[in-house]
Amino acid sequence: MKTFLISAACLVLAAAALAAQDKPAGKAAGLGKPGAESNEEMNIRAYIELLRTDVKKFKSDIMGQVMQLDASQNAQFWPIYKDFESDYASIGDQIVAAVRKYADTYDNMTDAVADQLGSQILSIEQQRNELKKKYYDRLKEKMGAITAARFLQVENQLERVMDLQLAAQLPVIGK
Repeated sequence: MKTFLISAACLVLAAAALAAQDKPAGKAAGLGKPGAESNEEMNIRAYIELLRTDVKKFKSDIMGQVMQLDASQNAQFWPIYKDFESDYASIGDQIVAAVRKYADTYDNMTDAVADQLGSQILSIEQQRNELKKKYYDRLKEKMGAITAARFLQVENQLERVMDLQLAAQLPVIGK
Protein backbone atom coordinates (compact mmCIF):
# COMPACT_ATOMS: atom_id res chain seq x y z
CA MET A 1 0.00 0.00 0.00
CA LYS A 2 2.88 2.34 0.80
CA THR A 3 4.28 1.82 -2.71
CA PHE A 4 0.88 2.57 -4.21
CA LEU A 5 0.53 5.81 -2.25
CA ILE A 6 4.01 6.95 -3.23
CA SER A 7 3.35 6.10 -6.86
CA ALA A 8 -0.03 7.86 -6.80
CA ALA A 9 1.57 10.94 -5.25
CA CYS A 10 4.18 10.94 -8.04
CA LEU A 11 1.38 10.70 -10.59
CA VAL A 12 -0.39 13.72 -9.10
CA LEU A 13 2.81 15.73 -8.87
CA ALA A 14 3.79 14.90 -12.45
CA ALA A 15 0.32 15.83 -13.69
CA ALA A 16 0.40 19.09 -11.73
CA ALA A 17 3.84 19.95 -13.06
CA LEU A 18 2.79 19.33 -16.64
CA ALA A 19 -0.40 21.30 -16.20
CA ALA A 20 1.43 24.22 -14.61
CA GLN A 21 4.08 24.64 -17.31
CA ASP A 22 3.84 27.90 -19.24
CA LYS A 23 0.31 28.53 -18.01
CA PRO A 24 -0.73 32.08 -18.92
CA ALA A 25 -1.42 34.31 -15.92
CA GLY A 26 -5.05 35.19 -15.33
CA LYS A 27 -6.47 32.21 -17.19
CA ALA A 28 -8.10 29.29 -15.46
CA ALA A 29 -5.76 26.33 -15.83
CA GLY A 30 -4.62 27.31 -19.31
CA LEU A 31 -8.14 27.20 -20.66
CA GLY A 32 -8.21 28.53 -24.19
CA LYS A 33 -10.71 30.73 -25.98
CA PRO A 34 -12.56 29.84 -29.16
CA GLY A 35 -11.15 31.15 -32.40
CA ALA A 36 -8.09 30.68 -34.51
CA GLU A 37 -5.55 28.12 -33.38
CA SER A 38 -3.01 30.06 -31.31
CA ASN A 39 0.31 29.04 -29.87
CA GLU A 40 -1.49 28.70 -26.54
CA GLU A 41 -4.01 26.27 -28.03
CA MET A 42 -1.24 24.23 -29.64
CA ASN A 43 0.62 24.17 -26.31
CA ILE A 44 -2.52 23.02 -24.51
CA ARG A 45 -3.00 20.20 -27.01
CA ALA A 46 0.65 19.20 -26.67
CA TYR A 47 0.38 19.21 -22.85
CA ILE A 48 -2.78 17.11 -22.97
CA GLU A 49 -1.10 14.52 -25.18
CA LEU A 50 2.03 14.50 -23.05
CA LEU A 51 0.00 14.20 -19.87
CA ARG A 52 -2.05 11.35 -21.32
CA THR A 53 1.12 9.52 -22.36
CA ASP A 54 2.73 9.99 -18.94
CA VAL A 55 -0.45 9.01 -17.11
CA LYS A 56 -0.69 5.77 -19.10
CA LYS A 57 2.89 4.91 -18.18
CA PHE A 58 2.36 5.76 -14.51
CA LYS A 59 -0.91 3.83 -14.44
CA SER A 60 0.73 0.75 -15.95
CA ASP A 61 3.64 0.99 -13.51
CA ILE A 62 1.33 1.34 -10.52
CA MET A 63 -0.99 -1.38 -11.78
CA GLY A 64 1.97 -3.74 -12.19
CA GLN A 65 3.25 -3.03 -8.67
CA VAL A 66 -0.09 -3.43 -6.95
CA MET A 67 -1.43 -6.39 -8.92
CA GLN A 68 1.52 -8.58 -7.80
CA LEU A 69 1.09 -11.14 -10.56
CA ASP A 70 3.31 -14.10 -11.32
CA ALA A 71 4.58 -14.77 -14.86
CA SER A 72 1.58 -16.89 -15.83
CA GLN A 73 -0.88 -14.30 -14.51
CA ASN A 74 1.03 -11.49 -16.25
CA ALA A 75 0.58 -13.30 -19.56
CA GLN A 76 -3.19 -13.28 -19.01
CA PHE A 77 -3.60 -9.87 -17.40
CA TRP A 78 -1.60 -7.46 -19.57
CA PRO A 79 -3.30 -8.16 -22.91
CA ILE A 80 -6.68 -7.59 -21.24
CA TYR A 81 -5.42 -4.43 -19.54
CA LYS A 82 -4.03 -3.16 -22.84
CA ASP A 83 -7.49 -3.65 -24.40
CA PHE A 84 -9.02 -1.80 -21.45
CA GLU A 85 -6.65 1.16 -21.86
CA SER A 86 -7.35 1.25 -25.59
CA ASP A 87 -11.12 1.36 -24.99
CA TYR A 88 -10.66 3.88 -22.18
CA ALA A 89 -8.85 6.27 -24.55
CA SER A 90 -12.12 7.16 -26.28
CA ILE A 91 -13.58 8.13 -22.91
CA GLY A 92 -10.49 10.27 -22.31
CA ASP A 93 -11.20 12.00 -25.62
CA GLN A 94 -14.72 12.78 -24.41
CA ILE A 95 -13.36 14.21 -21.17
CA VAL A 96 -10.95 16.44 -23.10
CA ALA A 97 -13.82 17.59 -25.33
CA ALA A 98 -15.98 18.42 -22.31
CA VAL A 99 -13.16 20.39 -20.67
CA ARG A 100 -12.58 22.30 -23.91
CA LYS A 101 -16.29 23.11 -24.22
CA TYR A 102 -16.31 24.25 -20.60
CA ALA A 103 -13.27 26.44 -21.24
CA ASP A 104 -14.72 27.89 -24.42
CA THR A 105 -18.05 28.76 -22.80
CA TYR A 106 -16.90 29.57 -19.25
CA ASP A 107 -17.12 33.35 -19.62
CA ASN A 108 -20.53 33.20 -21.33
CA MET A 109 -22.11 30.19 -19.62
CA THR A 110 -25.83 29.69 -20.17
CA ASP A 111 -28.28 27.30 -18.52
CA ALA A 112 -28.51 25.34 -21.77
CA VAL A 113 -24.74 24.87 -22.06
CA ALA A 114 -24.41 24.04 -18.35
CA ASP A 115 -27.17 21.45 -18.73
CA GLN A 116 -25.48 19.97 -21.79
CA LEU A 117 -22.15 19.76 -19.97
CA GLY A 118 -23.77 18.24 -16.89
CA SER A 119 -25.47 15.58 -18.99
CA GLN A 120 -22.24 14.92 -20.85
CA ILE A 121 -20.34 14.41 -17.59
CA LEU A 122 -22.98 11.99 -16.31
CA SER A 123 -22.86 10.09 -19.60
CA ILE A 124 -19.06 9.85 -19.39
CA GLU A 125 -19.30 8.50 -15.83
CA GLN A 126 -21.82 5.90 -16.94
CA GLN A 127 -19.58 4.86 -19.86
CA ARG A 128 -16.58 4.56 -17.54
CA ASN A 129 -18.50 2.33 -15.15
CA GLU A 130 -19.84 0.17 -17.99
CA LEU A 131 -16.32 -0.22 -19.38
CA LYS A 132 -14.90 -1.16 -15.98
CA LYS A 133 -17.73 -3.67 -15.51
CA LYS A 134 -16.97 -5.22 -18.91
CA TYR A 135 -13.28 -5.66 -18.05
CA TYR A 136 -13.98 -6.73 -14.46
CA ASP A 137 -16.15 -9.53 -15.86
CA ARG A 138 -13.50 -10.44 -18.43
CA LEU A 139 -10.75 -10.59 -15.80
CA LYS A 140 -12.97 -12.48 -13.36
CA GLU A 141 -13.64 -15.13 -16.00
CA LYS A 142 -9.93 -15.52 -16.89
CA MET A 143 -8.25 -14.94 -13.53
CA GLY A 144 -10.82 -15.10 -10.74
CA ALA A 145 -12.78 -12.59 -8.71
CA ILE A 146 -9.95 -11.58 -6.38
CA THR A 147 -7.67 -10.50 -9.22
CA ALA A 148 -10.56 -8.81 -11.01
CA ALA A 149 -11.58 -6.95 -7.85
CA ARG A 150 -7.96 -5.88 -7.26
CA PHE A 151 -7.86 -4.47 -10.81
CA LEU A 152 -11.12 -2.63 -10.19
CA GLN A 153 -9.92 -1.26 -6.86
CA VAL A 154 -6.64 0.05 -8.28
CA GLU A 155 -8.30 1.44 -11.42
CA ASN A 156 -10.89 3.26 -9.31
CA GLN A 157 -8.21 4.73 -7.05
CA LEU A 158 -6.15 5.95 -9.99
CA GLU A 159 -9.24 7.33 -11.70
CA ARG A 160 -10.16 9.29 -8.58
CA VAL A 161 -6.65 10.74 -8.29
CA MET A 162 -6.72 11.88 -11.92
CA ASP A 163 -10.27 13.24 -11.59
CA LEU A 164 -9.26 15.23 -8.53
CA GLN A 165 -6.23 16.62 -10.37
CA LEU A 166 -8.38 17.72 -13.29
CA ALA A 167 -11.10 19.16 -11.05
CA ALA A 168 -8.54 21.14 -9.08
CA GLN A 169 -7.41 22.83 -12.30
CA LEU A 170 -10.91 23.95 -13.36
CA PRO A 171 -12.68 26.96 -11.88
CA VAL A 172 -16.10 26.36 -10.37
CA ILE A 173 -18.88 27.29 -12.76
CA GLY A 174 -20.10 30.83 -12.26
CA LYS A 175 -23.10 32.85 -13.18
